[in-house]
Order: sequence, then C-alpha cells, then structure tokens
Amino acid sequence: MHLTAEEKKAIFKTHGGSENNTGSAEVQVAMFTERITYLTQHLKSNKKDYSTELSLVKLVGKRRALLDYIAKRDIVKYRKLIKELGIRK
Repeated sequence: MHLTAEEKKAIFKTHGGSENNTGSAEVQVAMFTERITYLTQHLKSNKKDYSTELSLVKLVGKRRALLDYIAKRDIVKYRKLIKELGIRK
C-alpha cells in the first residue's frame, strides 16, 4: 500500500485515540478514505483499469456501511468524522 507505517500510526492516533487502536470503526473509515483517495487518483490517469474501479466501488460500499453504523450509535461522532475527513453525505 502507499502509506508508510508512520502515516498509518498517525491516522490511528488521530482517529482512534492511540496507535494501538486499529480496529475501531472511526479508524477503519479513515483508512478506507485514504485508500479511496489514492485509488481515485490512480483511476484519473488509468481510465481503463477496471479491476481497480471495482475495488474502489467495493471500498466505498464498505465505508458507507461503517458510516451508517457510526451514525446509528453516535450521530455527533459521525458528523465530526465526516467533517474531519471531508466526506460528503
């Protein structure tokens, strides 16, 4: 993947509270968002890469499901997360 270990730890610390909190829904959404932006940039220069396009669609679906879960549990946390990540809803 395009992220280094230090960048991943920074994401974990920012969205999960500590570097060891890698499984919370907020951290997973942040990691999915990083991958989605990377794949989007890739697809802008490689328009016929259909396997990447399929994986991008799947990632967006997974992120949407996690965001729905967060919204059900804590709407304030959901709104804060989409504002931080720049996700439109």
